[in-house]
Amino acid sequence: MNETVTGSLLLSVVIPCYNYANVIQRAVASVLEQASEEVELWVIDDGSSDNAPEIFAILSERYGKRFQSVRQENGGLAFTRNCGARLARGRFVLFLDADDELNAGVLPKLCEHLRERPDVGFWLAGHVAVQPDGRERRHSVSAVPHDPFTRLRHYLLDKKISLSHGACVFSREFLLQHPYPEHLRHSEDIPVFAYALTQGKIEILDMLLTRIHKHSDSVRHNADAARKVGLSLVDEVFSGLPDDLQSLRPAYHVQRCLSLFRTCLLVGEQESARAYYREALHADWHTLFKWSYTRKAIRLWSGRLRERKIA
Repeated sequence: MNETVTGSLLLSVVIPCYNYANVIQRAVASVLEQASEEVELWVIDDGSSDNAPEIFAILSERYGKRFQSVRQENGGLAFTRNCGARLARGRFVLFLDADDELNAGVLPKLCEHLRERPDVGFWLAGHVAVQPDGRERRHSVSAVPHDPFTRLRHYLLDKKISLSHGACVFSREFLLQHPYPEHLRHSEDIPVFAYALTQGKIEILDMLLTRIHKHSDSVRHNADAARKVGLSLVDEVFSGLPDDLQSLRPAYHVQRCLSLFRTCLLVGEQESARAYYREALHADWHTLFKWSYTRKAIRLWSGRLRERKIA
């Protein structure tokens, strides 16, 4: 795809779609039914194997040229988002997952903010989480400290900053300069969010921008994808960050080990879980005082000892 030169549009909403034909009409309607002429929509079908082409034809007939779509061979979410950023003609880009939807009436207010502050590179908003049983919970936008070091720590380590696609807006220029790492098929958004938090101007939007629909994906699939990425995510996150932020790397390395330890436990990969816990402990013995993990590790090794005694 050739890069499109940004024109007079203010906002491009990009919806990556892979086997979500059953819900894509809801996402598209949530955008186009409140979009003005300064907002465009792109839907990118990442090689879906469902009836996406049929649904896209219906949407094209319904919305005409306002419904812009591209079909490509499957390249993964990072590749698809990067393609969307290149296609976009707006100054700003909002990525909306195909199974989510914008809240009614938010686009005019969002565009007003974007017009007033074209110098901002990263906008953060709240969202509504919708559970499979229909229960809803409102999540206000996280507070963002002034200095980049604290921002990064709050995001990566303290979990005080929660970010979600659909509830944030990037400048297109930023996305072109700092694309999603396409070799990652899991957690590919973390390096982009981390860098965005440490660069340029960030503004908070006092609105619930998106309805994010929760559903139970395959735990095994997610675990396998996370393990394939493994500890390389640490390198990816810190590779482009300034020197004065690199001191957070060791702590994030430990946290990533513990996250993979927990993931492997959930799917019964006990040997891998032990290896990741040992790596965390080797990197920082203070890991012992992270009781939620230490209790799991004790149970894991106790189970192994019982198995040996029985054998």
